[in-house]
Amino acid sequence: MEDRTDPTPPRQQIRALHSETTITVYQAYAPELGLPAARDGRFPAGWKRERMTWVKPSFMWMMYRSGWGTKDGQQSVLAVEIRRDGFDWALGHACLSHHVPEVHGEVAEWKRELKQAPARVQWDPERDLHLRALPYRSLQLGLAGEAVRRYADEWIVGIRDVTPLAHRVHTLVREGQLDAARALLPDERVYAPRGVPGR
Repeated sequence: MEDRTDPTPPRQQIRALHSETTITVYQAYAPELGLPAARDGRFPAGWKRERMTWVKPSFMWMMYRSGWGTKDGQQSVLAVEIRRDGFDWALGHACLSHHVPEVHGEVAEWKRELKQAPARVQWDPERDLHLRALPYRSLQLGLAGEAVRRYADEWIVGIRDVTPLAHRVHTLVREGQLDAARALLPDERVYAPRGVPGR
């Protein structure tokens, strides 16, 4: 298991459970969407393709976002294994979710790029076992338009319901068994996109 506190990772770095061909991202949904998705390995008809969907390679950031899988509408936590080439395609076609002058130039240029891009990159503070912000950030990748369609129809290799894992880790944290909780976390290692210049 990677040590999440020493040494401190760079401020922005993708860390994920991944293999040579796949990367695992996390999402959380209401049970009426999450349970059929895990059962069938694809999102059900009620899943809205016209909306932007955010995927998160960090399990702990997903725990923060979903309140350990207890927040309304986020009670089913899914581990979605997708193709690396798809994830890297999204990164290569993404725009930063906030304006950075040295990257985008004028605000108007950034807004045009953001509107047209099928994906967007956002960096949020990574979280520890108590869901406190850490001094480095975790990637969120927003998918829209073509990226959403590719994600749902081409990139997904498998979907697992990891809600029981979320609840188990949370229970251990509440009991003060931090080493035991940490031992259950996914093995998130530094992820290097392939063929994505400047990322």
